[in-house]
Amino acid sequence: MIALRAGSRVLPLEAPAVMGIINATPDSFSDGGRYQDPAEALAVATQMVAEGARIIDIGGESTRPGSQPPSIDEEIRRVVPVVEAIRTLDVMISVDTSRAAVIEAVATAGAHLINDVRGLRQPDALAAVARHHLGACLMHMQGEPVSMQQAPHYQDVVAEVRAWLLQQIRLCEAAGMDRTQLVIDPGFGFGKTKAHNEALMAKLECFTELGVPLLIGVSRKSWVGQLTQRPVEGRLAGSVALAAVAVVRGALIVRAHDVAATVDAVNVGYACQRSKGESR
Repeated sequence: MIALRAGSRVLPLEAPAVMGIINATPDSFSDGGRYQDPAEALAVATQMVAEGARIIDIGGESTRPGSQPPSIDEEIRRVVPVVEAIRTLDVMISVDTSRAAVIEAVATAGAHLINDVRGLRQPDALAAVARHHLGACLMHMQGEPVSMQQAPHYQDVVAEVRAWLLQQIRLCEAAGMDRTQLVIDPGFGFGKTKAHNEALMAKLECFTELGVPLLIGVSRKSWVGQLTQRPVEGRLAGSVALAAVAVVRGALIVRAHDVAATVDAVNVGYACQRSKGESR
């Protein structure tokens, strides 16, 4: 049985899991400023768990295209109270951060998983995760949020992203981490054009061959807007359609703003994926 081991938590992945998003930022592209109050964040997290979320992902840095990072102290001020507020819930707590000082702070506060858009490349980030026996989601991003969408370029986006993720897995193993602590994310929309995103989704199954659970995050993103010609608030249908497709192609964790609808889509995708396997 596949399972993710992160801090004090073990998350069985016999079926795909939904990761609910709580952005403790004033400037997130989708829900900036809504969940900075710990009590409100707890209420939202409680609702997400009731709707079927098995992971809650807390972010204190907006990584939308063109964004600038907050100071380390400000990021800690944003996320630690939210981690402390929701740690009584029966759910795996993830924090979306790249900085070692923030990792140290949230590990002490009760987080289990680090969801890093920079793939643990920042100074001492990997060492901090390994020292606290946390889990880690390694995401591929070309460039940095402030400039990543200006001119992304690849010779072969699928091969290059896959090779980079495998390299990061091996670096984590060299630091003493086990593959059961790791998740990978090809990073849709992070230094990728519409064509790059489509190529990655078409070949998503090749990432499952790396031997760790695959996470996808497409919820409300500009790619969904490009596909549907919808503004952020109108991207639910497109987001859940991509979630179902990703699960059919092997994704085991889906990161989403709209938990209830995404759980339904994931369940449909998983039923189709199982049926595909049984028909062979």
